[in-house]
Amino acid sequence: MRRLLILFLTSCLLPLTSSAQSWTADNGNGTYTNPLFYDEFSDPDILRVGDDYYLAGTTMHTVPGLVILHSKDLVNWENISYCFDRFDFEDDAFSLKNHQEIYGQGIWAPCIRYANGQFYVYSNVNGKGLQCYTSKDIRGPWKHHNMQGRIYDLSVLFDDDGKIYAIHGYGEVKCTELKPDMSGPIEETERTIIPEGNAVGEGHHMYKINGMYYLISTDYKPNGRTLCSRSKSIWGPYETITMTADETFGYHAAPLTQVPAGEQYRIGQDGTKFGIPEVDKDATACSNIHQGGIVQDQSGQWWALLMMDFHSIGRTVTLAPITWKDGWPMLGLEGNLGRAPRTWLKPNVQPSSTVQSVAVAQQQTTPHAPYHRNENFNGKTLGRVWQWNHNPDDTKWSLKNGRLRLQSMPAEQLMWARNTLTQRAIGPTSITTVELFTKGMKDGDVAGLGNINVPCSWIGIVKEGSQLTLRCYEQATNDTIVPIAPIVPIEKIFLRIVGDYDHDSAHYEYSLNGETYHQLGREMPLSYQLITFQGARLSLFAFNHKGKEGGYAEFDNFTVVEPKADRSGNIPYGKTFRIINLATGKPMIALEHGMVHDTEIGDHSKATLFRLIDKGQGKVILQCADGRYVFCAGYGLAGDVRLTADESKAEVFLWQDYLDHEFMLMSMRTHRYIGKSPTTGSPYSMDFPGADPARRNGAVLRWE
Repeated sequence: MRRLLILFLTSCLLPLTSSAQSWTADNGNGTYTNPLFYDEFSDPDILRVGDDYYLAGTTMHTVPGLVILHSKDLVNWENISYCFDRFDFEDDAFSLKNHQEIYGQGIWAPCIRYANGQFYVYSNVNGKGLQCYTSKDIRGPWKHHNMQGRIYDLSVLFDDDGKIYAIHGYGEVKCTELKPDMSGPIEETERTIIPEGNAVGEGHHMYKINGMYYLISTDYKPNGRTLCSRSKSIWGPYETITMTADETFGYHAAPLTQVPAGEQYRIGQDGTKFGIPEVDKDATACSNIHQGGIVQDQSGQWWALLMMDFHSIGRTVTLAPITWKDGWPMLGLEGNLGRAPRTWLKPNVQPSSTVQSVAVAQQQTTPHAPYHRNENFNGKTLGRVWQWNHNPDDTKWSLKNGRLRLQSMPAEQLMWARNTLTQRAIGPTSITTVELFTKGMKDGDVAGLGNINVPCSWIGIVKEGSQLTLRCYEQATNDTIVPIAPIVPIEKIFLRIVGDYDHDSAHYEYSLNGETYHQLGREMPLSYQLITFQGARLSLFAFNHKGKEGGYAEFDNFTVVEPKADRSGNIPYGKTFRIINLATGKPMIALEHGMVHDTEIGDHSKATLFRLIDKGQGKVILQCADGRYVFCAGYGLAGDVRLTADESKAEVFLWQDYLDHEFMLMSMRTHRYIGKSPTTGSPYSMDFPGADPARRNGAVLRWE
């Protein structure tokens, strides 16, 4: 049963001028900081054609489907295409009809290729088999080939002999030839190329490089690892090593929703006793970078674009340099293979003089985000960032008089509501606001702003008879919350969700005038889950909970503000500051003895004060307030982090921005990090490979 909670309201004025920009990895100084996108983009596959890079990603149950981004520099991306506008299968589940759904089971794990003068995008649809979309223009239109066959999580290789191979399977890896006309696989050609027992996973990406076959894959048992298998023949035998296993950039796994056994629906229902357990913040789990492809840039440098489970925003994409070692494409830099810098130098992608671009001619050199998130609904079409939750009924929505109009259809709750319009939530924090117009609502209608997830939540207006009521609903607790004072009948209300996705929490607010906002409901825990296989999805919805065809709701001025997107001041140039080690909680101190150690928290002496000397492109020298410089002697062992009066001996570090004044310092010489063990009592060393998931191994610092 629902519980009706009467809450006292908090009034707040949130300044929305703190940031007018959206997250981009480009730091504007010749470096980038992971993730490439602070919103969801899962199962990435990378392709280079001439001077153009293309990234294809999973869209699951949302449409338009199979998103494609374009870039000129591997750092700044733009959404230029989807492979299809609607699922062209007639089953009720694709359209969220009759309690049938395809949450997390739509189209996923694409492979993008270019051959024979056209683009190919391969993917799987659960229950429908292998699908292929082809086009001579990356922007479409795309032709759909239903190839069927039980081939999923695949890679495709157009080999030199003209044959087309699909690589697929978990543990036992198989290779199957495909028909050149994309009408299906050649079933009798299927062979096992890597037997079970070789610690190989799924999510395959096959390449032929200098006559050798390289297969990149991912395993999740017992935790996430990215593997490389190689052979002189596509049929094997293969040898396999781990490319990377522990790079989390200091992010632990998100809470994973648990749906109790015996539930009628996978997505639960109102009253379901969901479990959102605490996570082990020290465990890598599957939150490390994994599953993705590699690509060679114009200069000859190779790069990996791998996904990472990034808290409640879902899975997103990281960019890491590849170092070839003994014929293996190892993730990372010499001296620290298997790990990746969170901040690194942008790729050197000077345009090729011999290959003509097949896509957008304009060079993408200005830092920018892949999507335009704000929407005033004044256009004739929706912005590319929007996706429908399952196939919509296109007769039941419109762009009318500068507003989005959604006609309500029967549904008992948000997850069954058709024509729900969604876009990805963006981190690390964001404030999303929309105006809701209620004049067209009828008895039983529910409309507002929500989060499509398991469990779901929303804030909105419910119409019962002629009465309008403001409500906030949280499925995790089955709580319906209303203001202590009734909302007077109004035709417009401002709804807002304030999300702190790095800390897996959010709350709802409302305003009657667009200036003063009141929180409604608690600070809600957010989770990730393997039902929708998506993170938080902001949604505009209208449905009728009384099982009727209702009226309509209208929406306008959807805005997303990202307070932490502007990182231009994150490196504390021109400041004198203390450095606190997150693991010990103690300040760094420059000892007269010539080493760097820690001291008590109350020590504010001159020896605990430091400043940065800017060496360009995010590179810095660390100087103590007494004039001495930090350098590394020997091999960077404990006690090798020393002090010198000679600036020419100073260690040059690349600043690794971890947001909120947190950072790491990576030596440009050894590609290792400065840090201090929280347990041994030893002084600082410079032999740390990176951060641990909880940021308490001694390598992550905070300036104050």
